[in-house]
Amino acid sequence: MSWQPGSYDRTTVTALVGGEGPDVFEYANGPSIDMIRDGLVVDVTDAFGDALPDFNPRIVERMTYDGKIWAIPQVVDTQVLVYRPSLLEQVGIEPPRKMADLQQAARELTTDTVKGLFLGNDGGAGRMGGPMLWSAGLDFLDGDEVTFDSAGAAEALSVLRTFWTDEVLLLDSPEDWDDPTPLTSGRTAMQWTGLWTFPQIRAELGDDFGAIPWPSMPGGSPSVPVGAYGCCVSARASDIEAARDFARWLWVEKTEHQLDFATSYGVHIPARLSLVPEADVLAEGPAQHVATYVVEHGHPQTPLLWTPRAQAAWTELVGRVVREGAEPQAELDALVPLVEEELERVSV
Repeated sequence: MSWQPGSYDRTTVTALVGGEGPDVFEYANGPSIDMIRDGLVVDVTDAFGDALPDFNPRIVERMTYDGKIWAIPQVVDTQVLVYRPSLLEQVGIEPPRKMADLQQAARELTTDTVKGLFLGNDGGAGRMGGPMLWSAGLDFLDGDEVTFDSAGAAEALSVLRTFWTDEVLLLDSPEDWDDPTPLTSGRTAMQWTGLWTFPQIRAELGDDFGAIPWPSMPGGSPSVPVGAYGCCVSARASDIEAARDFARWLWVEKTEHQLDFATSYGVHIPARLSLVPEADVLAEGPAQHVATYVVEHGHPQTPLLWTPRAQAAWTELVGRVVREGAEPQAELDALVPLVEEELERVSV
């Protein structure tokens, strides 16, 4: 067993390419399309056996390419909109389920000392582009076809811009979106953050917090991103079949280990649907609701064919729209050739 602190992803890929990588390893959302195409991993489809329908289908889909499954999901993580019920009650509003309601709520909750919404110190450029697309009924790609520039995408990004121009966003926080302190300290009434923060929120706020999906746009539906570390088998393992057997033993057969891994070292959702009811940390309150959102409203954080280069360009695009007021449709149109070039590269 080898622990790799720090830049785990880069270290892992470097080791695999150099032929010195581990036989079995975990990777965020399963191996990248480049790792699959370069023959660095082997498919693990047969490892699932009859248990396949018990795994979260959206995560399995994300780890599937060319009809084969390339990783076994270990745990599921997600992000949601967390709010302070006491602050919403003070102004007489309900937790927002529609985007227009969220815009109004953010305005009404903003005071001289409290901002209505915190989406990260970048105004949501790094995290909210995907949820805006999904909530408008869109996605980055449909298979190997570009769809992020479809009708409605520009409007969705324009709405994200309004939070900035309405001056309802908490900015320049000492902590970023993945830390709940902006919410628990009272600097914001609503915050986008991860399920992993719930123990800290409950310890500091008690029952004064709730969680909802990112609200829907007209023609769309509420949404949450879902991601999962997946167990992968190296194509250069000293004994590929033994490595695959180990992956199957741990992540398909040993459900007690899977439940422990998901719940004893932080709050995560088991990748196996049948294990979710057994997770005490997900048995009640906002955490229980979030476990339901993942099934009903979950979207993979990014498609398998959405490469790091495409993601970096997308984040820069959303940042220009949100913080600088760039024209959304022009920005979307300008990104299409880059993404199509990437799709052509990984499809050859």
